[in-house]
Amino acid sequence: MKKTIITIARQYGSGGREIGERVAELLGIPKYDKEFVTMAAEQESALDPRALEKVDERATSSLLYTLAMGSNMFHTPHISPALPLNDRLFAIQCSIIRNLAEEHSCVMIGRCADYVLRENPDRLSIFIYADIDARKKRVAERHNVKESEAIDIINKTDRRRASYYNFYTGNKWGKYDNYHIAINSTVLGIEGTARLIADMARLRGTAEEE
Repeated sequence: MKKTIITIARQYGSGGREIGERVAELLGIPKYDKEFVTMAAEQESALDPRALEKVDERATSSLLYTLAMGSNMFHTPHISPALPLNDRLFAIQCSIIRNLAEEHSCVMIGRCADYVLRENPDRLSIFIYADIDARKKRVAERHNVKESEAIDIINKTDRRRASYYNFYTGNKWGKYDNYHIAINSTVLGIEGTARLIADMARLRGTAEEE
């Protein structure tokens, strides 16, 4: 059965999370973001949810260990407890992402979902970016800091997201050909960008049926 699976990667401060939530509302499908951490903790009851939150979307610092284990560790049904917590969480989330994509239509935010589902024909992968002035304003309001401080938060968060994506996928975060489309949310705003993505999903479904 044809599904609508939308993956959203996003610059910090671009409104990507809010856009993903609104897309899900417009299409009447569930969205998954922080829910991935909760689901991972439920799947592996021995893991502390608070510890998982601290390493969520963060690359492991045990690079040599991970390389020695090999990339196949993320595709095996058994996840070794010897893995660094970052790697265990990523592996568990990979499994959750694949299972959700098999079960129903949904919007997935972050967690390298575009890469994990790269062979899934139902996937529509989006990268959200925005003008730096708009990002600074949004982050300053969110954290109640000056815009001069907001830029530091933006840079640190984007570096962390890029490191996470690049490390676990071997691809480059934000590179246009890793996604179906990149959208500057400054042009249409949160609501307009969400409606554009929802319309794209509907049009794609209609085109594939013809």
